[in-house]
Amino acid sequence: MLSIRTSIADQPPRASHWLRYAAPQAFVPLADRLIPWLHSVAVLLALAGLYIGLFAAPTDAQQGDAYRIIFVHVPAAWLSMLIYLAMAFWSALGLVLNTRLSAMMASALAPTGALFTFLALWTGALWGKPTWGTWWVWDARLTSELILLFLYIGFMALQAAIADPRRADRAGAVVALVGVVNVPIIYFSVQWWNTLHQGASVSLRTAPSMATLMLQGMLVMTLALWAYAIGATLQRLRTIVLERERHADWVQRYLGVQA
Repeated sequence: MLSIRTSIADQPPRASHWLRYAAPQAFVPLADRLIPWLHSVAVLLALAGLYIGLFAAPTDAQQGDAYRIIFVHVPAAWLSMLIYLAMAFWSALGLVLNTRLSAMMASALAPTGALFTFLALWTGALWGKPTWGTWWVWDARLTSELILLFLYIGFMALQAAIADPRRADRAGAVVALVGVVNVPIIYFSVQWWNTLHQGASVSLRTAPSMATLMLQGMLVMTLALWAYAIGATLQRLRTIVLERERHADWVQRYLGVQA
């Protein structure tokens, strides 16, 4: 009995087991294992979601087949906001705790967040033309989403303009934290102002206002974009880590094994 208790006591807690991946030399091998799986899952889910959205889901009674753009537009819009919140969180963590990997995670998230913001704006324009009769209006939701794209671009441009990575991380963190106020404005804009943009079709407080098959297709596409976002971010973070730590002994050993 004493030996069993001793062996259990000697085991590290689960939290410390996961915290070890905060070290760059432990994170890179983990990313190598996860990235191929995430990309594969993203492709499979995207194919399933597009099939449901483009072929299996019924035609909308009011908007016709033009509504099918929502199977890409809505998940992209969700992720554009969530990724910015994640970027601000990691920026704050790096700023307060001065952790290297946190700041690098924020830098890795920014391009993927900008991609989804652009995708949300572009697909929104494609949906707006047949629905509103115009590609663009200075609607509160559209304008605040456009500001989000500028915040992503400003974050990346500021970091690229500063040669010292530590100073670049701190400057980018300030931009990320200041811009986070725009996220609730985007989300609640259709409730706070009289806008052309329709309200939420999916809410945690009310039943969905769309057919079950439509909702299933949207959720599958959301999971597909999540898998892609995580995989792309990890791949970019892996590159940033190897670039910044290129003079460390563990990087030289890692690159030697990879070669």
